[in-house]
Amino acid sequence: MFTRYLLAAAFAALSISAASAAEPPAGKVSVVFDRPIPNISGKSMKGVLVEYGPGAASPSHTHPKTAFIYATVLEGSFRIKVKGEPEKIYNVGENFVEEPGSVHEVSANASDTKPARLLAVFVLDTNEKELVTPIKK
Repeated sequence: MFTRYLLAAAFAALSISAASAAEPPAGKVSVVFDRPIPNISGKSMKGVLVEYGPGAASPSHTHPKTAFIYATVLEGSFRIKVKGEPEKIYNVGENFVEEPGSVHEVSANASDTKPARLLAVFVLDTNEKELVTPIKK
């Protein structure tokens, strides 16, 4: 009887490990700059540092419909796919843009062994508070 419980507990632990292994770890996102644009009423600029550990990724998401985003890779490499565009790997010093209303389908560290960091600069309506909205599947 005890052996049956032990086997059931071991199976449950393996199932949980397998399920969590299927999902990549999330990244860290920090707002490092936030300032209204003095000569454009109602608009602000926000600098966002995105840090992914090895193998980390974010789920598909959107940004505010008013946001124009310019991002530069600071460390490592990112695998990026914006809806309607081909998936691409961006390395240190390379950049990409996301137009207002874009769907960010893939955002991942392209390496399973090295960290990656990028700086994303948002120009958006000042009243926008949520910078990322996950897409529910």
